[in-house]
Amino acid sequence: MKSIDMETWQKCMIQENASIMDAVKAIDKGGMQIALIVDGDKRLKGILTDGDIRRAVINKTDFSAKVGSIMKRNPSIAKVGQSDEEIRKLMKTRQVHQIPVIDGEGRVQRVVLFVDVIERKRYDNIVVIMAGGLGSRLMPLTEKSPKPLLKVGSKPILEIILESFLEKGFYRFYFSVNYKAEMIELYFGDGSAWDAEIKYIREEKKLGTAGSLSLLPDIPDKPIIVMNGDILTKVDYASLVDYHMAENAVATMAVREYSNRIPYGVINVKDNVIVSIKEKPIDTYLVNAGIYVLDPSAVREVRRGEYLDMPRLYDRLIDLRKKTIAFPVREYWLDIGKIEDFEKAQGDYETLWR
Repeated sequence: MKSIDMETWQKCMIQENASIMDAVKAIDKGGMQIALIVDGDKRLKGILTDGDIRRAVINKTDFSAKVGSIMKRNPSIAKVGQSDEEIRKLMKTRQVHQIPVIDGEGRVQRVVLFVDVIERKRYDNIVVIMAGGLGSRLMPLTEKSPKPLLKVGSKPILEIILESFLEKGFYRFYFSVNYKAEMIELYFGDGSAWDAEIKYIREEKKLGTAGSLSLLPDIPDKPIIVMNGDILTKVDYASLVDYHMAENAVATMAVREYSNRIPYGVINVKDNVIVSIKEKPIDTYLVNAGIYVLDPSAVREVRRGEYLDMPRLYDRLIDLRKKTIAFPVREYWLDIGKIEDFEKAQGDYETLWR
């Protein structure tokens, strides 16, 4: 447990009449996944977390609205004078990673981050990475190498993905392989060089992004993460799993915003009468980000040996009235599907991973 320096937590402080977008900026500046909402006298009125922002995206909340419309008005707090041990117990009981410490007048004096809990947490959840694709759109680069072994910066794509999971406490992996599988297995082996456990699912025929899960030797007893092996992202996988668990979901899909500008004026007509005209409107959608969390019950819905893509598995779960939810991705995300994506990744790597 440690106190965050004043300069950092003050970056997270905004007035209650600020917009939700201002809160997003404050959360990103502070890097603590929290915004502190205060009144004109800097008395704490509420907080807003990264999770609250993700839920606001799903609910299509207007981010120009006042932050007070979605903030937590009675957050967990500690008071000046409480010992570190008392604060530690409070944070464990309330299951919070950050807690503001306020004085007798309600003003924030410091923010405590439960670092030791976060750093020590280790996830036993299995991570399945789909690494068997042909990478045909990346030819000729994939003629002699499978796409997961193409280097971005100084490391193969799959190694960057592996290390990003290890940083968050995940260590149990299955790589689903097909094209040039032996090269991937030779490079990573059993994972011991990374202090990880790596096993392999070998697809003798194409089974799709969900179908290969039927080849797992056992149904896991905890939710699993499934991810496409050609994605570079700064998503917090620990937050993704925690979000899935907190929502009691059967399946969670990471999603990201995609906007499309229509290059013409759009005419709304009713009974042949022009009702309105929108000049070059922008339509925004939530699209599949290729990262999933599945409960064991969801994995059981995959029949052995059947071809099944992940969206069809979600359709199946929805038909069964199982709880399927979305986890909005606000962090960096890139699907390396084409040559131009691969070239972009080289420049991004220098900024984000060096």
